Parts: sequence; C-alpha cells; structure tokens
Amino acid sequence: MVWQWALVIVAVAFAVLVIFLIKTLQAGTKTLENTAQTLKEVQKTMDELTYEVKQIIRHTNDITLDANHKLKQLDPVMESVKNLGQLLNEVTLVSQQYSHRMIEKAKHHRENKEKQKRENGGAALLPESEESPAVQSYKATYGTEGRSGEGVGVQKVVKWIDTGAAVWQKFRR
Repeated sequence: MVWQWALVIVAVAFAVLVIFLIKTLQAGTKTLENTAQTLKEVQKTMDELTYEVKQIIRHTNDITLDANHKLKQLDPVMESVKNLGQLLNEVTLVSQQYSHRMIEKAKHHRENKEKQKRENGGAALLPESEESPAVQSYKATYGTEGRSGEGVGVQKVVKWIDTGAAVWQKFRR
C-alpha cells in the first residue's frame, strides 16, 4: 500500500509540474507574441524612415549639384575680379611713378628758377622765346594753357592710365 501511495504522490507531483510548465510556456508565448508585434511595428517604422531618408539624400544631392554648378559659373567672375585687382594695382603703381616724376620735375623747375633768381640778383628772367628750357619745363609740368588749363595735366594722367590699361590687356592676351 505504501507503494501505491508513493505512486499517487508521484503522479500528483507530475501533474502539478506539468500545470506549472504549461502556465510558464503560455506566459512565454504571450511574451514572444508581444515581441513579434513590436518587431513588426519597428520594421514598419524603419521602412518608412528609410524611404524618407532616401528622399532627403536625393534632395541633398540635387542641391549639392546645383550649388556646384552655380559656383562653377562664378569662377570666371572671380577670375575677372582677380584680374581687375591686378590691373588696378598696376595702374596705381604707374600713377605713383607718374606723380613722382611730375613732383621731381616741379622741384627741379623750382630749383632752376630760384637758381636763376640768385644768379641775376634776385630778379627773375623772362624767357625770350617759346623754345627756352624754362618754358618747355613749365609746359611739360602744367600744360600749354598755364593755370587756367590745369585740367590738361589731369587729362594726361587719364591718358596715361588708359594707355597703361590697354598695354596690360594686350600683354595678358
């Protein structure tokens, strides 16, 4: 009889064990179903995001190509600005040299005039002809019209600048 009781206890223990295993498996099944549902939602979201990201990348590529195209169109303008800067630099240099020469001529003319005054006892000599060096120096410095024609010197500077620019353009080609 002990033997029968032991068999019944083993059978009941086995039944209880099976019931607990079934409940554990059911809970595991629910967890796996929830995980599968979550993974489906994540996959759907990833698919939508992937499509959007691809669209953004395509749009960014289009913008980049357009920007590169426009920058390439600006290259000649930038080259022209660079050349203009060089030209203005050279024009400024020529103008400085011309101004320096004109100042030196004026100083030399003034020194000659003062020297003549000293040599003649303080009285300035009037030139005898249009061919005298003093008249030629004066004409070279101030132009042929004297004080009323001071615009002639400016015209000469402008003419020199135009000539320098034309020579520079020919040199560049």
